Amino acid sequence: MKYRRLTKQQLEELQQEFINFLATQSITGEEWRLIKSQKPEVAEQELDVFSDLIWEGVLSKVHYLENLSAQQMHLFHCTKKQMKLISVKVTNPNIDLTTKTGFDWFKKNWQSDFVEYLTASKAYTSEPNIDKFTLIEQGAVITKGELYSWFDNVIG
Repeated sequence: MKYRRLTKQQLEELQQEFINFLATQSITGEEWRLIKSQKPEVAEQELDVFSDLIWEGVLSKVHYLENLSAQQMHLFHCTKKQMKLISVKVTNPNIDLTTKTGFDWFKKNWQSDFVEYLTASKAYTSEPNIDKFTLIEQGAVITKGELYSWFDNVIG
């Protein structure tokens, strides 16, 4: 398995896609029930292959990722050849960027001495989607990139 199996909830939400996936392998609903009861290891393999296909499709469309914590923001722009990073660190220990109050403070004070910026870029490994997936597993979320773009315009 290249990524990780989708959660039960994710699989339920993608039920029609999974049915279509089984149909491409000429597996009917009745055959699927038999596989699950008589060959659970084969059923597990099918779920893993389906999960990898879904992840591959999603990750190939990812252009921006964000990972926010109490004192830091890591904003990623995933281009064709590399990942660009804008890192924001708040050194005021009383500010928590994950709260509305903390983020409101940041919006007013983003140029203060309590805010540090760093930019970097890194070439992908041989598997760009694995690089993106790793960031997601570490807490990053897929975004439309508004925050990255704003910072890129301001500090770029």
